[in-house]
Amino acid sequence: MFVIIVGGGRTGSHLASLLLTQGHEVRLVESRPDTLASLHQELPTEIIFEGDGTDPKTLEAVGIQRAQVLAAVTADDADNLVACALAREVYGVPRIISRINNPRHEWLFSKDMGIDVALNQADFMAKLIEEEMSLGDMMIMQKLRRGRYLLVEEKIFPGARAVGKMIKDLSLPDNCTISGILRRDTMVLPRGTTVLEEGDEVLALVDDSAREALAKLLGRPTDYK
Repeated sequence: MFVIIVGGGRTGSHLASLLLTQGHEVRLVESRPDTLASLHQELPTEIIFEGDGTDPKTLEAVGIQRAQVLAAVTADDADNLVACALAREVYGVPRIISRINNPRHEWLFSKDMGIDVALNQADFMAKLIEEEMSLGDMMIMQKLRRGRYLLVEEKIFPGARAVGKMIKDLSLPDNCTISGILRRDTMVLPRGTTVLEEGDEVLALVDDSAREALAKLLGRPTDYK
């Protein structure tokens, strides 16, 4: 998948790094010299493009005509809206994602503006805090199908039931699939014979009924007696 990211701050750089790890083709557009200097220390130089993400010439230079996703994640809501509108209306990018910095602007980031997914930072953080309080160390990364399914992440706690066990022996709940394991900065593709280790960060797709059962396998033993 070819993804263009407009905005090279912490959100943009982290997103780019994650997508590269997953094998996607990425171009990141940023105009601030100090931010560009930091990006060149964190990411491959060939994916970084200096320019204005609201300028059609810049977008064309990074290949927006063939982009499958555009993510506008600058700290300026107006810039994000312009980049998204250009991507959808002028270049027909199939999937548009935008960051919302000011909750008062949320009403602007709609389907009518060509935006498929709008992430309100304040609202997102509030929900994360609320959900983490009820789920121990499990973090909800994304909700799918209107919340029916969840992409979750949890670091395996020392002494958890899953430590030292192969995935096939875990008796995972129904509607729970382990989709990835981050182990010491390396992505491990899970197999039935993969042995889970203390400190592994497990990514899993679950429904609401399965997430607590998974948390019992991965979390603090004292939390789930």
